[in-house]
Amino acid sequence: MNRFLIRLTATASIVFASFAFSISAHAGEVLDRVLVTKTLTVATSASWYPASFIDDKGQLDGFDVEVAKGVAKYMGVEAKFVTPGWDIVTSGRWEGRWDLTMGQMTPTAPRAKLLDFAAVYIYGNSVAVVHKDSKATKPSDLDRKVVGVSAGSSEESYLKHTLELYNAPPVKYEFTPSEVKSYETNAAAADDLRLGDGVRLDGLLDEELAAKARIKAGYPFKIIGGSLVSTPAVIAVLHGDKEFSDKVAAAIKGMRKDGTLSKLSIKWYGSDQTALK
Repeated sequence: MNRFLIRLTATASIVFASFAFSISAHAGEVLDRVLVTKTLTVATSASWYPASFIDDKGQLDGFDVEVAKGVAKYMGVEAKFVTPGWDIVTSGRWEGRWDLTMGQMTPTAPRAKLLDFAAVYIYGNSVAVVHKDSKATKPSDLDRKVVGVSAGSSEESYLKHTLELYNAPPVKYEFTPSEVKSYETNAAAADDLRLGDGVRLDGLLDEELAAKARIKAGYPFKIIGGSLVSTPAVIAVLHGDKEFSDKVAAAIKGMRKDGTLSKLSIKWYGSDQTALK
């Protein structure tokens, strides 16, 4: 082999090795960052009791917060929390500002194009909620009414008849609002409904456990009818780092196996909602 071919072969080998290394480095980019910085940055809410909220000491607390800390502990790092808008979280435009989201996200077909559903950690039901003075007794009574919801949520998609659950049959819709009023948070929608029946809203769509927690806390609400749609809730991460996604899945598997997940659900919701029923 002449010197030119030797140099060409060596150069090609170096280029290939560098390319292979870059792919490998990219594949573990998020996990590497988390392990190097010893920090798992988690996107969650500051006003979604009892999943994630600011407690009396000014600290984030709740079911999702404790689960996130458990995932961080499994990885040997500390959990750091940020509270972006849910619509930003679901858009997939994270730009490295957080590593995963703890928001009991419903896995939908459109979201699957942007996000990887690393692990199911709780199951939820979406329900219709009205003011206690409302004459509505079933979800269909909200047909042609003004209904509030959190922006970017699966409940918003339900109200707009655009909900496509990931790997699930088509959703059946029980009513069509005259107006869907989208709010930055569930709490903001609840604050408008508590002003009175029909003052700003005729009802709202919420996750059942959150709705029951508000009622228990004194909100003048009532749930009408049963579950409109039952869904798993997932921890979501961006596509592109299977190692990181697998670590998150392993952490939840461990918390499920040793009973931690069940105990946290009972602590915050009064019942175990972490297994499919």
